[in-house]
Amino acid sequence: MPLDTLSRPLRDLRISVTDRCNFRCRYCMPAEIFGADYNFLPKPEILTHEEIATLARVFCSLGVEKLRLTGGEPLLRRGLPDLIEMLGGIAGVKDIAMTTNATALARNAKSLKKAGLHRVTVSLDALDAGIFSVMNGVGATPERVIEGVDAALEHGLGVKVNAVIQKGVNDGEVLALARFARERGVTLRFIEFMDTGNTNRWQHDQVVPSAKLLEILCQEYKISSVKDVLAGETARRYHYDDMPDVELGFISSVSQPFCRSCNRARLSADGQIFTCLFAEKGHDLKSLLRAGASVEELTDRVASIWGKRDDRYSEIRADGGGRQKPEMSYIGG
Repeated sequence: MPLDTLSRPLRDLRISVTDRCNFRCRYCMPAEIFGADYNFLPKPEILTHEEIATLARVFCSLGVEKLRLTGGEPLLRRGLPDLIEMLGGIAGVKDIAMTTNATALARNAKSLKKAGLHRVTVSLDALDAGIFSVMNGVGATPERVIEGVDAALEHGLGVKVNAVIQKGVNDGEVLALARFARERGVTLRFIEFMDTGNTNRWQHDQVVPSAKLLEILCQEYKISSVKDVLAGETARRYHYDDMPDVELGFISSVSQPFCRSCNRARLSADGQIFTCLFAEKGHDLKSLLRAGASVEELTDRVASIWGKRDDRYSEIRADGGGRQKPEMSYIGG
């Protein structure tokens, strides 16, 4: 099992199945950049289900246990349950998850669960219709997302809710989101606004530190930290004292980087492997795969890439000015 230069194992693979999305969230796909004339990946450049499954087998042979489907918006990819069934048959896979904006989740939750999906992480940055509309960039309201959350729960999928918090935009939604998650007994995770990609106009003063969010929550709830820290997890976990089975978490890439425990790789929709969300470049696996490389050759290539990995961008962010980073909509969250 390969270790990178900082002795980090490979355990988690994020698989982008499309670079397209029906939202234009400002922190990910701002509408002025990703407009009607934006050149998304042509279909022949996107990995087929079979190609994704082949590469997933390679990664799992090297120690990956968790697979997460991302986008863009993964539910825009046709035949997703078929892909999930393929992935579920791979030796070593312990968990198959999906990150989604949930606008199409209500009508797909049953088939996704039947195919073998274990859980979903739903992006929901606000419950106020006006704020949510501004943040998603297309004027959508949160009702369909909420319907998606409820449908996922009804059909037995695990559910987490993620909220990216920006100062002066949706930082007034913190308690409302907490109440929403508590009512449904689902985990809520607050994510600090990050400088992903090159188009979201990130400024440090737009970040609301997780410590401030915890302070806001503690004004209304008694909260305790969760002691059993899981290897490679990105969130600092807490639970409500009056609801100990309901967790909330904070992903603090800016104020409290967690690079030293990061064990995830990302596979783009066109077959590039990225060893960090903020990597300057990917490594082409698709060309090797389509040229007829054997499983052994693919495995050696991935192991070599991981063995040279030294990424720790969030720890050295101040020195990262001018770096060209992949857009989150392309690489997956």
